[in-house]
Parts: sequence; C-alpha cells; structure tokens
Amino acid sequence: MLAELVHSLSQFFIQAGFLLIAAPLIQGLIKKVKAFFQKRQGPPILQPYYDLWKLFHKETVVSAEASWVYRAAPWVGFAAVVAAGLFIPVAFAGLPTAFAGDVLAVTFLFALARFFTALAALDTGSAFGGMGASREMALASLVEPAMLLAIFTVSLGAGSTDLNQMVAAGAVRTAEELFTPAHFLALAGLFIVLIAETGRIPVDNPDTHLELTMIHEGMVLEFSGRHLALANWSHMVKQAALMALLANLFFPWGVATRWSLPAIAIGMAAFLAKAAVLAVALAAVESSFAKLRLFRVPDLLGASFVLSLLALISGQVAR
Repeated sequence: MLAELVHSLSQFFIQAGFLLIAAPLIQGLIKKVKAFFQKRQGPPILQPYYDLWKLFHKETVVSAEASWVYRAAPWVGFAAVVAAGLFIPVAFAGLPTAFAGDVLAVTFLFALARFFTALAALDTGSAFGGMGASREMALASLVEPAMLLAIFTVSLGAGSTDLNQMVAAGAVRTAEELFTPAHFLALAGLFIVLIAETGRIPVDNPDTHLELTMIHEGMVLEFSGRHLALANWSHMVKQAALMALLANLFFPWGVATRWSLPAIAIGMAAFLAKAAVLAVALAAVESSFAKLRLFRVPDLLGASFVLSLLALISGQVAR
C-alpha cells in the first residue's frame, strides 16, 4: 500500500514539475518564432524564466480597496491550473487520476481559475479590471462548450471520458483509424479554443496594454510582484496543458503507456516536439491575422462550436 502511494505521488510530482518547467520554455519559443515571422530578433527563448524570477523578487503592491479575495486569487488560480494539468496526459498516459474526475474536472478547474482571476479584477475597483473580467466570462461561455464537444468526439472511440484512457486508446490505433473527418473537424475546433483560451490573436493580444482591447491583460493589470508572477506562470501552465490536450488526443504517438524512465523521457521529448509545432502554428496565426473587433470574436468561437458539433455528429454517424 505504501509503495503504491509513493509510486502515485512520484508520478504526480514528475508531471507537475515537468509542466511547471516546460511552460515558460514554450512561451519563450512562441515569442521567438513570432518575432522571426515579423522579421525581428525578439527576446531570448529563456526570457520568461528571467521575467518570473524578477517578478518573484519584486515588491507586491496591493490596492487599498482589495480584500482577501485579491490576495488569494493568484494562489487559487495557480493551484487550479496545476491540478488540471495532472488530469491531462503530457508525457505519460497512466496517471492515477480517474478516481477524482475526467475531462469535466479539467474544465471545472480551468473555470475555477478563471473565476477567481475575474473576482480579483473586480475586487480592486478598477474599471479596466472589471471590463476585462466581463469580457473573459462572456467568451468563456462560448469556449467551454466547444472544447467539451471536441473532446467528446475523441471519447466516443475510447468509450470513456477519462483523458488517460482516451490517449492510451489512441496510441495503439493506426493512422487510418485516427485521421478521420470527425477528428479533423474536432482538431480544428479545439485549435480555435486553444487560441481563445490562451488569449492570442485574433481573439486577444497578449502583448498589448491598450485598455480598449485588453481581455486577459485587463484582469491582471492590478497585479504586481509575486501575484503577477503567479498569474503569468499559471497562464503559461494552462497554455502548455491545453497544448498537451490537443497534441496527445489527436497525435498520441510518443506518449508513454508504461512507467519507466526511458519511456517517460521519450514522452517528454515527444511532447516538446509537438509543442514546438503548435508554437509555430500559433505564431503563424498571430503574424498572419489582425485582432478581431470584440463583437466579431463570438463569430469565431461560434465557428469553433459548429466544427466541434459537426465532428461529434460525424463520429456518431461513422460508428
């Protein structure tokens, strides 16, 4: 019993540690590739690590209007995102998390982090924070159904909504079984969800501080010091977790299905390779499109929902 507990805890710590370490690297890679497409030198790939180190060592300034909600929100959001990452197979499709939940738990934990971040934005009494929070919650009502429908399409073939079982079932399938019209439609829908959830162009601009266009940046505008570091780090971890969700559901090759150090190392390398491909895709989209007007964003998210719905229907018809 004790040996099983130690084994499970080691799996959790390795998964969480890998996500926490790899997330800033992926963020730095996206910025570097985006700068390459725009004919700029761009920051070093390791710049997000330097930024987090600097913010953790800076003084935290708290608004006089803020309550305990503002102080707790970065910690709750960070914990919720890391916990969600433990349900998503990143390098290993065998984490013992099925007893605690499935894809619905992942969606709930992401929503919990978003909820507390929005509360913190409202708690400071800032007009820009309230504007960003209201926009974020409005878009979330469109993003979450599309994400669930896309994942349910994959769950039909696995016969389970447990992400570990879904990835493990996909890892033993042939390319012909994986590359079906339903999966391509679900992949397109989930990629739009990835853009929206990570606050990237054309939905949001992660590099702007123009008040009228901010969504995610508006919510964290009042954060400083370690609070801002936690908010930024949790955003990077969420981005890496969503990349792992998309990559390993639709391209599950390389994911370890048995617990051994060589298999885990191969799984980590495979995830980083897939994340690099997705980073290039995200940077290409950001460099090729302008930011949509706020009232046009629901059209894009509606297209994501329709693609996911068509994928689900197509998968049911094929069965």
